[in-house]
Amino acid sequence: MISAFGFRDCLRKKPEVYNPNSSTSNMTQLVWLVTGCSSGFGEAFVHSILARGDKIIATARNVSKLDSLGANGAQILQLDITASQEQLDSCMKDALAIYGHIDVLVNNAGYTELGTLEEMMHDRWLAQLGTNLFGTINVTRSLMPHFREKKSGVVVFIGSMAGWKGDAVAGAYCSSKAALEIVVESFQAETESLGIKSLIVEPGMFRTALLSANNIKSVDNKFQEYKTLSDAVIGGAKGYSGQQQGDPYKAVEVIIDIVKQEGKAAGKGIPAKLPLGADAVAVMRKKCTDVLKLLDDWEEISSSTGFSLGT
Repeated sequence: MISAFGFRDCLRKKPEVYNPNSSTSNMTQLVWLVTGCSSGFGEAFVHSILARGDKIIATARNVSKLDSLGANGAQILQLDITASQEQLDSCMKDALAIYGHIDVLVNNAGYTELGTLEEMMHDRWLAQLGTNLFGTINVTRSLMPHFREKKSGVVVFIGSMAGWKGDAVAGAYCSSKAALEIVVESFQAETESLGIKSLIVEPGMFRTALLSANNIKSVDNKFQEYKTLSDAVIGGAKGYSGQQQGDPYKAVEVIIDIVKQEGKAAGKGIPAKLPLGADAVAVMRKKCTDVLKLLDDWEEISSSTGFSLGT
């Protein structure tokens, strides 16, 4: 009964920092801006991007946590994705001034709230959606004028397999990722003719510290009827911390390969969405299979609601 979280706080050894004299340096150098770089996928992106010979603007709400990344060659910028649109627009101007342009935006920042629908109050729902959904939308909006002007750019959205399957006690998190799915689909339809490419990545369970006791936000249990369920989910999540099968650095390398069209992704183009991890593949496949079965079972009744001929 563990929710389908898929990100942050890497525990794996970092790859070597990029050496500009290395024979493996890339011919095409991109400038990346990544949100939420203080840990997890964000931190992994920094090390892997530098190792590829690209440039990166690493951002976080608390930039003091990025000192080591700056020492390794990343440009550091304070960015709170929950800031006002005006503040985000100003921050993006500062980001663009660093290298003169940005080629790739990775919307990675986010967090997880646990609690049942009845026990989690309105402000906690707003905070979860305000970060994972609206914060991501607002950051993307801030960079869109630049991408439209140069008629190119790639936007990577870090979703989750949780967006494909509602889990008990994780409705706020799952709904934030499910909503992001539709936002990205709409965004892709709006920008496909503008030279801007995008994808949403659906990670499964990756070995991060997000499920540790210090990194899970949960509401107090108010009603006895939910206690057994809540204790099982929250306790199970914390107990699973450090046991996840997914390797965050392998996930990041796949994403970079896709954006740069290198390695196994060479010549394959950029998919609209991409599950990462065998568990994510299984969750998404089951969802599709279940929906197809539902359509088959209920098609006759579902399709019987139109006006009759001649009326």
